Amino acid sequence: MDFNVRKLAADAGIFFSRAVQFTEERLGQAEKTELDAHFENLLSRADCTKNWTEKIYRQTEVMLQPNPGARIEEFLYEKLDRKVPPRPTNGEILGQFMLEAAKEFGPGTPYGSTLIKVGDCQRRLGGAEREFLQTSSISFLTPLRNFLEGDWRTISKERRLLENRRLDLDACKARLKKAKTAEAKAAAVPDFQETRPRNYVLSASASALWNEELDKAEHEMRVAQTEFDRQAEVTRLLLEGISSTHVNHLRCLCEFVEVQAMYYSQCHNYMQELQRELGRSPHSLEVNSHPAGSPTDPSTFLPLNSPSLLETDALQIEEVQPPASGTRKAKVLYDYDAGDSSELSLRADEVSRSINDFSLNIQLKIPHSF
Repeated sequence: MDFNVRKLAADAGIFFSRAVQFTEERLGQAEKTELDAHFENLLSRADCTKNWTEKIYRQTEVMLQPNPGARIEEFLYEKLDRKVPPRPTNGEILGQFMLEAAKEFGPGTPYGSTLIKVGDCQRRLGGAEREFLQTSSISFLTPLRNFLEGDWRTISKERRLLENRRLDLDACKARLKKAKTAEAKAAAVPDFQETRPRNYVLSASASALWNEELDKAEHEMRVAQTEFDRQAEVTRLLLEGISSTHVNHLRCLCEFVEVQAMYYSQCHNYMQELQRELGRSPHSLEVNSHPAGSPTDPSTFLPLNSPSLLETDALQIEEVQPPASGTRKAKVLYDYDAGDSSELSLRADEVSRSINDFSLNIQLKIPHSF
């Protein structure tokens, strides 16, 4: 086996020294080198950026792809460095089902022709959704993922290295402190009290050993301090780069908003076009003759506790006031057979009767166009 036993033993000794220093710090038995306030603020800001970026990234993924199975599949393809196979959107699938149903029912039938129009619109909506998902992934999700998997991993690596350098520095400080204490104790209380020359020689040798140990501890501490300062500067530069990361994420966020606005605007145009096509269709049902209001018009939305449109348009005959001049006609929506002589039989789409003929106590739905 080709490995350096001496280097392996040295690394094991360093690891043990760091573990002892860390344990003593946790127990409050050793001093810890504190970082300056500005450095601590940079660390806190970096941690906050990482946490919120990760949450935004995960939730954006859920919004763009609610299906967890599809997200897992895309993740596996990405890790295997393979291209994700194309997957139709829900709108495209719905549109395809409608078109197939229209073929079964007959394109010439009212239901079939309407299914064709709605199905084609759903397919276009699905295509717009596909383009929105792809653009959003490139312009917004990719930069966030690059930060989490690239820049943040580099920052975390340098932070761990800085923590190791700090533990080494504090361990060197502890050894230097112990060496100074032992040297002072040896100088104050000699180990040999006899007056024989041999004992004086031994005492001088012990003092020299402590001096040598002290010089070695001071040298190690200077080296550890230099490495710690160098690593602290590298980490500081990386942490200060978080500001540029915020600027980049801000630009990506604005692009995401623009893409999202274009997507919803495109979908709105498709639906308006579909409404116009259905309105021109001779097979469309006239629920009411109101012009389609804008989706942003507050008058088109009713509160939950308000009466429905059918209840609003259903008028009692007594409430209908005759016009100032002429007669007012009503359109019958449904067939009705009279039950007795006091009722009137009606046929759907009948418009020739005068409103004055309906003098019975029944409810009529009077479109606004009549």
